[in-house]
Amino acid sequence: MTTAFYPGSFDPMTNGHLDVLVQALNVSARVIVAIGIHPGKTPLFTFDERADLIRQALGGYLPGRAGDVSVVSFDTLVVDAARAHGASLLVRGLRDGTDLDYEMQMAGMNRQMAPDIQTLFLPAGTASRPITATLVRQIAAMGGDVSAFVPKGVHLALAAKRKT
Repeated sequence: MTTAFYPGSFDPMTNGHLDVLVQALNVSARVIVAIGIHPGKTPLFTFDERADLIRQALGGYLPGRAGDVSVVSFDTLVVDAARAHGASLLVRGLRDGTDLDYEMQMAGMNRQMAPDIQTLFLPAGTASRPITATLVRQIAAMGGDVSAFVPKGVHLALAAKRKT
């Protein structure tokens, strides 16, 4: 049984993240969504909020596969966290050539450190290629409509954050 490790900040989860997660489930029996925790950064959503939003999004999109996904946090090297969770695949989503250049460098370094863990690049769907969590946060903070870029639960959570 192959386990994939899908790391990121997911702050917030976007439709692009969901697209890559669904693709990862097509090639792996189990996917661990790994939320990176960086002490120097203050995320918009807490770990628990992000984990809940990821579970909600997947449950609404692929309810039959929700049990095949777990959400964890990590604050170590990605390959060390993947290995600790028994993953043999490292999932990385690609939007464009810039992502590919960066991700190829990371994959090369990860391969040097952990040759037993393979990096799998999954292209974002056409509709989600321009979406980034950073842009979603900025648009939402300025009162813009991000409903086309994020799952419904994330849209509602962003609206609630804006009101506070």
